[in-house]
Amino acid sequence: MVAIIVLCLMAGVSCSRNPGEFANLSSARVSASSNSVPNSSSFGPTIPNTSPAPRPAPAGMVWIPGGEFSMGAADSPSEGEVGMQATKDSRPIHRVYVDGFFMDRTDVTNAEFARFVKATGYVTVAERKPRQEDYPTAPPENLVAGSVVFSPPDHAVSLDNHFQWWTYVPGANWRHPTGPKSNIIGKDNYPVVQIAYEDAQAYAKWSGKRLPTEAEWEFAARGGLAGKPYVWGDAFRPSGKWMANTHQGQFPNQDTGDDGHVGIAPVTSYPPNGYGLYDMAGNVWQWTSDWYRPDYYQTLASEGGVARNPQGPANPWDPAEPAERKRTHRGGSFLCTDQYCSRYVVGTRGKGEVSTGTNHLGFRCVEDGHS
Repeated sequence: MVAIIVLCLMAGVSCSRNPGEFANLSSARVSASSNSVPNSSSFGPTIPNTSPAPRPAPAGMVWIPGGEFSMGAADSPSEGEVGMQATKDSRPIHRVYVDGFFMDRTDVTNAEFARFVKATGYVTVAERKPRQEDYPTAPPENLVAGSVVFSPPDHAVSLDNHFQWWTYVPGANWRHPTGPKSNIIGKDNYPVVQIAYEDAQAYAKWSGKRLPTEAEWEFAARGGLAGKPYVWGDAFRPSGKWMANTHQGQFPNQDTGDDGHVGIAPVTSYPPNGYGLYDMAGNVWQWTSDWYRPDYYQTLASEGGVARNPQGPANPWDPAEPAERKRTHRGGSFLCTDQYCSRYVVGTRGKGEVSTGTNHLGFRCVEDGHS
């Protein structure tokens, strides 16, 4: 429950907590309206392992065969001031090998997380009152549990200040994603959100699983394809069909819901990818286990050859906020749009301070192939 927004809140300054981080929303500026994105010649073929799954898939999971593939994002046809420059951390494209593993077919849902909480009594980061010793200069009345919520303005705004549409809301947590007046009644099959990294880790440990590495996540998201801009192929809307829950209308003040949903959608609302995984693009961001560094791909590429089962850098570093400890996010969310955040483009990366959840951030788990 730290990051810039919390620090502002505790100091009594008007601002909002950093939503996982805001650079998630400064994303790949690849135009969905053009309906396709040029591929990069840097991509090689995906070579999946051919050995069968070592055992039947656990309930709610699918077997991901693993193998060798090209990891990263293609160069964009344009690098505007709002976003595409942020995807430089997704290059250079480099070769990676991952072992096979099982992965949750969907994001962890409210119902699944509720079972975990009922069985363990777990209290999420957003539900915990901030400690005075962590914020010694904060007025006591500001030490209130809560989280960051997308709060769109009622008019068009410039896209150079994310504080215009993110707000720290006391009482916001996984049970009340947008604040105390909201709830998840009737939304058992929606992705659980307002999840900090340690919350996701706690659930994964309880369920006998773990969080995916960034390489595992991308291999799975590509669904056996190589170098495609979307997890389903080349066209953003093949034959006019909506393939993911993203933002339509003017960002951030209007989501027209042309894709069938305004805000979060239930899991399985859109077609799965080639491996049978749902929502590997759009809907809600997903935590991975890797620390975030913008230069990590450069490090891997400089070593040459094929990186085998990379686990991410040893330590985090974000030059924009060097004091914050961030993990990588993947997949984009219902807020992604070619006007600002196009991180539904496979291969692009997000990042988030580990104790920060938002109402567009969830997770899914994996399980090793061996018993």
